[in-house]
Amino acid sequence: MDIRQDAPAARFAALTTAHVADACLRAGIPVRCAPAAVVPVLPGRRLAGRVRPARHAGSVDVFLEAIELAADGDVLVVDDAGRTDRACVGDLVVLEARAAGLVGLVVWGAHRDTADLVAVGLPVFSLGATPSGPLELDPRPAGALEHARVGPFTVGTQDLALADDDGVLFVPADRAGELFDLAESIRDTERRQADRIRAGESLRAQVGFGAYLAAREADPALTFRAHLRAVGGAIEE
Repeated sequence: MDIRQDAPAARFAALTTAHVADACLRAGIPVRCAPAAVVPVLPGRRLAGRVRPARHAGSVDVFLEAIELAADGDVLVVDDAGRTDRACVGDLVVLEARAAGLVGLVVWGAHRDTADLVAVGLPVFSLGATPSGPLELDPRPAGALEHARVGPFTVGTQDLALADDDGVLFVPADRAGELFDLAESIRDTERRQADRIRAGESLRAQVGFGAYLAAREADPALTFRAHLRAVGGAIEE
């Protein structure tokens, strides 16, 4: 895999998180998506970069320290335990991240200063907005700069964060080249299928759906996914 910081963004530019999620399934890699409630502050923004984790305990200094450690092209992944009763990220942190060369933020928690974040333009994905900042300071957790939790998944610097309007996906950085290759193949197959539908050939005809129904009649254990693998289809059950 090309390990240059700009490589993930360059490879992901013509893909979607859906393509890469399907590639994970093909490669036998766990599909790790942030919960669907994590959405972009500004729709249409995309990001791709190595995870730079930070676990929030009520003070902004952990973010500044994470940014100090970050490299150009990193994504700040903030773990505020999924809280939405307070905002843990605002315009100053996002501005600081942009100035340091980070390409965006994923926040397992809430943000504020929405209008300012929109003006900054850096991609930010969060659980939503609330006016209040932290009202208490908790002890800093062990490993606060080593890993972050987003929904059911724990991620760290060994992972890449990919995000678009469909959501946020985490993939192992050392498998990214393989996954992008698979995702490009899936994308190209789906584009050909879409072009054929527009030209009048149904998807059912393309994937031999009638033959699948007949084969399933003879073998009820046959899955559509197994049939698709046999005919080279890209869609999944």
